[in-house]
Amino acid sequence: MYLKYLERGWASRHLWSGVSNLCRLTYIFISVVLIAGCRGDRYGFDAGERFQDRDGHVEHAHEIDPTPDNFPPIFISDDNPLTREKIELGRHLFYDKRLSADESMSCGSCHIQDKAFTDGLPTSPALHEGEFTRRNAMSLVNIAYAPSLTWVNPTLVRLSDQAGAVFFGEEPAELGGTGNEALILNRLKSVPEYVEWMSSAFPDEEEPFHFGNVFRAIEAFEKTLISNDSPYDRYIAGDLEALSDSAERGLQLFNSERLDCTHCHNGFNFAGPVLSANTVNLEMEFFNTGLYNIDGMGGVPSIDRGLMEHTSRPEDEGKFRAPTLRNIEMTAPYMHDGTIETLEDVIKHYARGGRLIPEGPYAGDGKDSPLKSRLINGFEITDSEIEDVVSFLKSLTDETFLTNPDYRDPFGEI
Repeated sequence: MYLKYLERGWASRHLWSGVSNLCRLTYIFISVVLIAGCRGDRYGFDAGERFQDRDGHVEHAHEIDPTPDNFPPIFISDDNPLTREKIELGRHLFYDKRLSADESMSCGSCHIQDKAFTDGLPTSPALHEGEFTRRNAMSLVNIAYAPSLTWVNPTLVRLSDQAGAVFFGEEPAELGGTGNEALILNRLKSVPEYVEWMSSAFPDEEEPFHFGNVFRAIEAFEKTLISNDSPYDRYIAGDLEALSDSAERGLQLFNSERLDCTHCHNGFNFAGPVLSANTVNLEMEFFNTGLYNIDGMGGVPSIDRGLMEHTSRPEDEGKFRAPTLRNIEMTAPYMHDGTIETLEDVIKHYARGGRLIPEGPYAGDGKDSPLKSRLINGFEITDSEIEDVVSFLKSLTDETFLTNPDYRDPFGEI
């Protein structure tokens, strides 16, 4: 929100483009101070030596912290401290197809690194041929900071629990763990490296090789998936050349009262509330963005009722979590069901104040949905301004993250 409030001091994008570099540096400096102010201790983060222990040591570290120096401290559970051994074990398990019943799927099947850990599909193929998940695969970018996981489940707050939910889920089966637990566990135990790594990762347990630790190891790996080196990050660090003129104009539009994007996509992660080690009161937010209005009363496709499935409250129908916009360029198609193909069309959807579906089984005008969030009111925007906002959103793409070898599939598969 800090950028939004600062932006109100500039009358227009034309005024912004005319201000001196000194003024722009002052603007950026204040932004950086406000971002950094939400952190305590700082830790280094680079491709060569990404992890530090609690005392700042890198070599021979036991407990380590992947928090970068421009983000708040990652919350690390006392019952699952991060270690190099556990993270490396988790990376292998994340990509290992032996974790599925028929050895055809892994977590990495739907969460692909160069797509910002999405899969580029509206919804994802499940284990059995012809079956698909109900929702678009969410990005795992900075997933350590998510206060709730998946698009809509307010009770799913731990990455290890989310991994278990995918493994045991049956509607549809994604990994097919239910009924195949012994088969899969014995298959993993037959890998000598896994036996060794499991003992190293969980040294306090006599029998560490069980699914609870499989999921904790995956959680450890996922907590290292940190994106903080985009052109935007370099820009707010003082590199005035990091953003194009178009992206600068888009930044101002993004933070303007007219577009009001920052109500749902704010802070360092361009998302809703975050979970960090500094969090006092855990908050969660879900929104109905006017995608559907099938019956004139806010109805959505029966296959997915959104938050209402967990709360049983009619007013929660069609509500979903606002995802991070970091690396959003790489995660098309968009929305919870992957039904909007481009960033330009996403902006037009919000500019209209809801989606019009003129015909077919889902026909209706989401603009008139009585369940739509009060924040979705529509706004005026020109084609050139849409181009500028898209340029800014593309400045959140972090090539270092997308190519980081520490996140890569260790089995060499694409």
